[in-house]
Amino acid sequence: MPSPFDQPGALRVLITGAAGNIGRALRAQLRGRYALLRLTDIAPQAAAGAGEEVQTVDICDPAAVERSMQGIDCVVHLAGVPGEAAWDTVLPLNIEGCYNVYEAARSQGVRRMVFASSNHAVGFHRRETFIDTDVAARPDGRYGVSKVFGEAVGRLYADKYGLSVACLRIGSFQPSDRPSESRHLLTWISHRDMAQLVQRCVEHPQFHFIVAYGVSNNLRSRWDNTSVKFLGYRPRDNAEDYAAEVMATSPPEDPIAAQFHGGMYCPMEFVGDTTRIDGGSL
Repeated sequence: MPSPFDQPGALRVLITGAAGNIGRALRAQLRGRYALLRLTDIAPQAAAGAGEEVQTVDICDPAAVERSMQGIDCVVHLAGVPGEAAWDTVLPLNIEGCYNVYEAARSQGVRRMVFASSNHAVGFHRRETFIDTDVAARPDGRYGVSKVFGEAVGRLYADKYGLSVACLRIGSFQPSDRPSESRHLLTWISHRDMAQLVQRCVEHPQFHFIVAYGVSNNLRSRWDNTSVKFLGYRPRDNAEDYAAEVMATSPPEDPIAAQFHGGMYCPMEFVGDTTRIDGGSL
């Protein structure tokens, strides 16, 4: 059976959370690439241009999410709480809303989901350890827990319902499109590299379920994307180009944050014992 991914230019792509920082960058960089770019958010957006549709959609409204999926081939799911927050904020958007998006994609016959996960799903692994896409979940907060949930639902919908799913553990995406603190020298992803990674996931002819790190070609990166080399993602930018400026202006990193991949999310509310947090996956 012919696949819509055999002709990327004919794809109809939906971006949820399109009014956010990553959503706006993707819209700018992917504009005109697909037959349709449908952009949904509860926040105001710029008026639709050629090949675009702009819709106001709340991911907490399952019926509205289903309507937004009609005729769509691939969903890039960015909507939700973008960082650490109280559970009563995370739950409706990053847990229930995330489920609504997956379920709407299934019910409307969408072929593929690209899910905006986060490095905070694995943030409590020790930073001296290089981690790959098979490392055990180790969230560093409620936000990280919600991203582990989104990855788990993605695995379920791939295995049980045949949805092609890519989970992107996004590093440090900055509105300024440049790293601004010392940790970013490891974790930064530029706007054009973010767009390239999403594009590769949207357009690849066939995959079942994958996890990839959203990170640029940083000299100091500790994240290994070897398992997804087949995507053809070749990041072009390197945070090291900004290292002298960043190191001259960035304050010393928190001593707990400096021990772990998740950085400042790790010391938030921390009352544990860092010596009991090993570097493995047990």
